[in-house]
Amino acid sequence: MNRESGKQVLAQGAFVRLVQQEGWEWAERTNSTGVVAVIALAGDGHLVLTEQYRRPLDARVLDLPMGLSGDLHGARDEELREAARRELLEETGYAAERLEFLLEGPTSAGLTNEMLTFFLARNVRKVGDGGGDESEEIEVCLLPLDGAEAWLNQRCAAGVLLDPKIYTALHFARQFRSD
Repeated sequence: MNRESGKQVLAQGAFVRLVQQEGWEWAERTNSTGVVAVIALAGDGHLVLTEQYRRPLDARVLDLPMGLSGDLHGARDEELREAARRELLEETGYAAERLEFLLEGPTSAGLTNEMLTFFLARNVRKVGDGGGDESEEIEVCLLPLDGAEAWLNQRCAAGVLLDPKIYTALHFARQFRSD
């Protein structure tokens, strides 16, 4: 079946559109070709995370370094791996010599057609300040792999929301920690 056949655009903004087809409604990004997340492991046993205010939730959220590919002017054909490298550096100030593809999957299958691609970055090194671009105010956080749950519980107690993808990152971080 042609996925575009019978699809109707209900609303469109600068970055997202709401579509309908056969009784289903969902959101699509219009300004990117993919979404990447980086599981960044520092050599000292920490996972590099970001914390920032997220307007849709009206709260601070702790999450992975993440971002869009193909969203920059003139870079529509940006490869996912390069987007992951760029986002890690931009948001955290950490650089990765090598990024390994881990997995890809839907972000919210009932709400959007968006797919998220995870990359693993081992032994990342601090080379800049991070903090995001001019529209972001990102705080870089280092989650200790030993005692991670207690550290995350403290952030929750402080009113910070946790992106569940952190637990995916912990799974892989612990799996690849000794490699």
